[in-house]
Amino acid sequence: MAVKKERRSFLGAALGGFTALGGVAALGAMKRSWDPLPSVKAAGFTTIDLSGAQENVLNVEKWRGKPIFVLKKSKDMKANDRDVIIGEDRFHVSIGLCTHLGCIPAYVADVHEFHCACHGGQFDASGEVLKSPPPSPLVVPPFKVDGTKLVLGEEGEEYKKMKTAGLVA
Repeated sequence: MAVKKERRSFLGAALGGFTALGGVAALGAMKRSWDPLPSVKAAGFTTIDLSGAQENVLNVEKWRGKPIFVLKKSKDMKANDRDVIIGEDRFHVSIGLCTHLGCIPAYVADVHEFHCACHGGQFDASGEVLKSPPPSPLVVPPFKVDGTKLVLGEEGEEYKKMKTAGLVA
């Protein structure tokens, strides 16, 4: 009789151990499924070197699957609090999607404006709305200035100042 109790206790302990091991494996698999994919993690930060940027020439970069507009403003363009200042130069940096329905506006260099072909919205060279229907300015992505480089996806001091002033979404 004592042997049966020991055997039963051993089987109960073994079953409990296998159940616990299975539970830990299931929790590990669930955690891995919640983690972002490596491709998403890699897209989290994008570095743009602005040392070779030309005035009034729109550069389009990609960050998190979205177009990013980077425009080095010329001296005749109006300064704006939304401008990113690097050294002596002013840059317009925004997510290149119209805030009305998400179309990609085109840059018209001779008038220093972004025109959205979908519904006729217009933005100035700082991303401010000139003509409706867009409800708000072009969105400034989180950024950090690192020398002549712009790191997208990280909130640097300049971005935090804009955020505090209510200039970014």
